[in-house]
Amino acid sequence: MQEIIRDEAGQEVVLDRMLDLLVIAALRAWFSRPEAAAPAWYQALADPVVGRVLRLVQDDPAHPWTVASLAAKAGVSRAAMARRFTDLVGEPPMTYLAGWRLALAADRLRDSEDTIGAIARQIGYGSAFSLSSAFKRVYGVSPQEHRTRARQGHAARGDAVG
Repeated sequence: MQEIIRDEAGQEVVLDRMLDLLVIAALRAWFSRPEAAAPAWYQALADPVVGRVLRLVQDDPAHPWTVASLAAKAGVSRAAMARRFTDLVGEPPMTYLAGWRLALAADRLRDSEDTIGAIARQIGYGSAFSLSSAFKRVYGVSPQEHRTRARQGHAARGDAVG
């Protein structure tokens, strides 16, 4: 509560991190309940092989990952890693990676002023065109249209834009 009323440099960053921690703690508590149906990827984080692969992909989405490079990092064969990943997460590793990259793109389009080309490079796409094609195929709108709609949604709710 003290941080909320404090008007000092860095307050917004501190509050953002506190909110991140609160959300993480709430999700952990929710997913750890015996009756909870945690998402497959969350449960897979506990697996020594798939958990490592998920962390690699989530921590460095721009890396030019392949099934072979992920399997090598996890210390197993390509076939074993792909099979185990698909069994635990519910989709193949490269499908998961593509979805993760596009989710990051959607967030960055909403929350930053970065160009589509810059966002593409940040998340592992070679060009704005390749990101735009994949984004439209999955989300049904272009990245620019997504950005515009997301910003209009913020403005309609009275949120700060940008």
